[in-house]
Amino acid sequence: MTDFKFLKNKTVGVVPVPFSGGQPKDGVDEGPIRLVEFGLLDQLKELGWDVDFAGEINNFQHLRPQEDPDIGKLKKPRYVSRVNEAVSKVIQGHAAEGKMVLTLGGDHSMAMATVSGTFAAHPDACLIWVDAHADINTPESTDSGNLHGCPLSFLLGIAGEIPEFSWIKPCLKPERLVYIGLRDVDPAEKRILKEHGIKAYSMHEVDRYGIGKVVEDALKHVNPNLDRPIHLSFDVDALDPTVAPSTGTPVRGGLTFREGHYICEAICETGCLVSLDIMEVNPSLGDEVNLYQTVTIGCSLARCALGETLL
Repeated sequence: MTDFKFLKNKTVGVVPVPFSGGQPKDGVDEGPIRLVEFGLLDQLKELGWDVDFAGEINNFQHLRPQEDPDIGKLKKPRYVSRVNEAVSKVIQGHAAEGKMVLTLGGDHSMAMATVSGTFAAHPDACLIWVDAHADINTPESTDSGNLHGCPLSFLLGIAGEIPEFSWIKPCLKPERLVYIGLRDVDPAEKRILKEHGIKAYSMHEVDRYGIGKVVEDALKHVNPNLDRPIHLSFDVDALDPTVAPSTGTPVRGGLTFREGHYICEAICETGCLVSLDIMEVNPSLGDEVNLYQTVTIGCSLARCALGETLL
């Protein structure tokens, strides 16, 4: 069993975040509920983890403002900010106690919370972002205004001054971020990646070098001595839609089943993982077969990251 060097105990704090406010499609808020219903918590216990789970899944409706007009292009900005701020405190609390943190999304705007909370407890951490999309648009560059495409600009401190998001500290440095699996990147995002020298491995590199070499090089970039905690944020749309169809923004040509799981296995093997996101599972998209396929893969990605091996 992997020795997780930055944890104080073999406890995983599970934080379900049934939130869909960062994008327009209903249903992604059901993702955490289905992951729990499909037995994820018991599966983690079978791997030897103590599971710290409150026993109920809050829906955050009490944080929804009565009025939430756009700020510039940004949609539902106050709602997204309030929920992220609340969740970040929960995540920081778990991480500060030396637990592994597993956040179940929900849309990827929640990375504002997961990264902020993790980095508050582990300020020297690095971030591995597995996704079809870069999610680094700024409030100026976004075309859609959907905040699930913007979290990294806030975390890097390049989003500009927006009072509603002033709680987010620019905790992330460009050299501590690496992407794996990109294949649908806006022109403005490409410019941002180049301007800030952010390392990104697209599906082109996965095809050319293989997933083993890509993960090895990604780790060498953000964590060369394996002496930094790792936060892994995994959007299931990084996987090809034939593998994980029930997600809001699928893009053909993604990671295979094994490539996705290898990433989780290899990061687990480093012993550096402290926090994991499984994001953008949307049970309302597709039929029952699609739902079963996607939710079970979300569970198995989490198990691999937390120590399940093939042998």
